[in-house]
Amino acid sequence: MISPLLRLLLHRFLLVLGVYVLLRLGFYLANYGVFREATAGQVVLAFWYGLRFDIAALLLLNVPFLLLSWVPKFGRGWQGLVRGVYLTLNATGIALNLIDTQYFKFIGRRTSNELFTITGDIQRQAGQLVWHYWFLLVPFGVLFGLVWYFYPMPTAADAAYYQNPAGRGRRAAWAGAEFALLAALAALGIRGGLQLKPLRTGHAFMQTPPVLGHVTLNSTYTFLRSLGYEPPERRAYFASPQTLRRALAARPPRPRPGSARRPDNVVILLVESFSSEYNGIENGGGTSYTPFFDSLATRGLLFRHHYANGRRSIEALPAVLAGLPALLENSFITSNFQTNELHGLGELLGRAGYATSVFHGAQNGTMGFNTFAGKVGIQQYYGLQEYPGGAQSPDYDGNWGVFDEPYLQYFARQLGQQRQPFFSTVFTLTSHEPFPVPPQYQGRFAPGQLPIHASIGYTDFALRQFFKTASQQPWYRNTLFILLADHTSQTLRPEYQNTLGAYKTPLLLFHPGHPLPAANVERITQHADVPATVLDYLNVPAQGQLLPFGYSAFDGGTTGRALFLSGGSYFLVHRDYVTELTADNRVRLYPYQRHQLPATPLQNPDPQKLRQYGDELKACVQFYINGLADNSLYR
Repeated sequence: MISPLLRLLLHRFLLVLGVYVLLRLGFYLANYGVFREATAGQVVLAFWYGLRFDIAALLLLNVPFLLLSWVPKFGRGWQGLVRGVYLTLNATGIALNLIDTQYFKFIGRRTSNELFTITGDIQRQAGQLVWHYWFLLVPFGVLFGLVWYFYPMPTAADAAYYQNPAGRGRRAAWAGAEFALLAALAALGIRGGLQLKPLRTGHAFMQTPPVLGHVTLNSTYTFLRSLGYEPPERRAYFASPQTLRRALAARPPRPRPGSARRPDNVVILLVESFSSEYNGIENGGGTSYTPFFDSLATRGLLFRHHYANGRRSIEALPAVLAGLPALLENSFITSNFQTNELHGLGELLGRAGYATSVFHGAQNGTMGFNTFAGKVGIQQYYGLQEYPGGAQSPDYDGNWGVFDEPYLQYFARQLGQQRQPFFSTVFTLTSHEPFPVPPQYQGRFAPGQLPIHASIGYTDFALRQFFKTASQQPWYRNTLFILLADHTSQTLRPEYQNTLGAYKTPLLLFHPGHPLPAANVERITQHADVPATVLDYLNVPAQGQLLPFGYSAFDGGTTGRALFLSGGSYFLVHRDYVTELTADNRVRLYPYQRHQLPATPLQNPDPQKLRQYGDELKACVQFYINGLADNSLYR
């Protein structure tokens, strides 16, 4: 017979374990579109596998409660303290999982320690986030109420069991044995079982389809595991640097001997959440929220197979400015590698005589953009503090920063004050949660079926006004414009609701002064191609300080590639196949279709392509991870 303490502890633990099953169900239903290709049987298995992660997470979260529960005191005061600790700890876990039912829609993965790494941003936005997602308070109240109401309290018989002087020695020995057993089981539960290696986040994705790994996981586990951050495991797919380099398939742009350097300015417009799904030109002329972008794309080079390297804004700048894709679970900007050697367009173009700058209308320090810009050689950073009036300006949106239209007008004017040639990047922000539209434009833009649609319409209008103002400036016709999105956002079209579609963004090169060099707009491109493309276009040498992941969009000797990390797997996109390297080092091949990835890989893939692309992907991963660990990306 088990003791009352152990019985109470088991009942309390099973209560919150049952709550986590309900949380998983809510997460699955809230994000059904992502998982709709999975069969009912596969979903049930994902739930079953999730119990392993729930047990590990709840044991980690409830360590203080477990220790307090083993004290044989049954007074109201002590038991009230134990109950209070239990409710406080598990309320935190419930809140994390409920938040992720919505946050997952934006970042495509469960929450990690980013809640700490971007604490300032969260504090500034706390009010509007609570206001916008007030409905999450309802399931939180219900689940917390269930835990509070059904929490088992000890009875008089339980207290009498320990007060009876008869058999006290036997009870003490039995309690010691139970505690030892409990400690062993808790350690085993946290470890995830008796397998060779402890349970890791990547283990959740070893199922079909892998995307169900997000259902298997819970946010408490991913958050707690990320607090004790460990560098990614080093890779040893290739024994020698020579074989690694060959498989890496690097293609740095080669300066054209005898050709003069182009003295053009370069302006990068990095537009918040400007997914391909929202425009008409990439979707057969269907519903479009971006009429200006659609028209501008007909006058430039629109690369129709472009993919972001990450799902978050904080992952875009390293790729666009330094050619560093997001192949870590955490962003480079907030990782332990943030002080590593890194060279970017700011440094390389600054050496070539360019004035360099980054503009972002949010609070200075948001997502570490200001410090990262300096790290890659940007000479001037303009944030909310530099904007006339700052947070007191009538152009301030009350949430993130300055509305896009006035900020892009300010950007156009500031460019007129830059010394030429200049290289400048602006990062817009209005089409970010909570997707505001300025009061004077309420009702002007098509509301669509998602909250973001009207906001995208406003941002497109702001871009139109920017180009109208810029076209009147003397520097305009001597400028290469690069327009792309930082990542995707809310999705409605079923054809985009898959692993590949979650990264599909536009890339547009536009020059108002002369035709651009010939390029294959049907090639694969990625954010990390921007540095090589800019240097190639300007004929500026990289001097060995360009990372090997990206290609120039003007390189006619390749059909391009794209890299990203999703669901614990690495992906490599080519024009014929998409290659996946799973968490347990299996290589899978999928047929490529623009922004569409089947739920299951090819059963009998081409062995030559499987080997070739598998080696290329492994080389990229090994070079990336080991290079960061050794601070040797440029050696």
